Amino acid sequence: MSPNLDQIKLIAFDLDGTLLDSVPDLAVAADKAAQQLGYPAVSEDQVRDYVGNGADILIGRALSQSLTVDPSLSDELRAQARQLFDQYYAETEHKLSHLYANVASTLNTLHQAGYTLAVVTNKPSQFVPDILAQHGIAHLFSDVLGGDAFAEKKPNPVALNWLLEKHQLTAQQMLMVGDSKNDILAAKNAGCASFGLTYGYNHGEPIAQSEPSFVADNIAQLLELVPVSA
Repeated sequence: MSPNLDQIKLIAFDLDGTLLDSVPDLAVAADKAAQQLGYPAVSEDQVRDYVGNGADILIGRALSQSLTVDPSLSDELRAQARQLFDQYYAETEHKLSHLYANVASTLNTLHQAGYTLAVVTNKPSQFVPDILAQHGIAHLFSDVLGGDAFAEKKPNPVALNWLLEKHQLTAQQMLMVGDSKNDILAAKNAGCASFGLTYGYNHGEPIAQSEPSFVADNIAQLLELVPVSA
């Protein structure tokens, strides 16, 4: 039985794969970093499978050419690769990334209806504000929490718990919207409902396997679940 969303006051959104298709730019950066270090080229299709667990894991997977990071990669090499990745990613200026269909209109409707909106992403914090501003949605969010805002990333619920404490809400008053297992698990670990999107990046697994509270093909379906009338 799906939870009742009439109590929802705060909606937390993942970024990459949920609001934004960022893989084209991430792939450029990962490929350049790997090749700079003498490793094989990395394709956009590969990066679609590798994203979701933060930049350190992404570049580790790119060097390993696998979802499982090669344990023989030294910490020094991975740190160098991460530094190169960040440099190349900044240089893309995110020009190939784009919002998914109905994202801007859905966020605007929710904001106008009085919901508190937040971004909770495993993406490095340094890149997030500019990306939101570039796509004209930065002003809609009360809180923007990157992957290094806390010691642990999703699926750890620390960011969601921080939001609940800051806004003095119960778990029943928050909804997590995402496209990956990490988003759904973070919501479950925080005790809140989750809205899983079938597009995006989930390492090739259907989001329904993670058993979110709701499954949808389009983010606009949120407006059918939460009250938005004035």
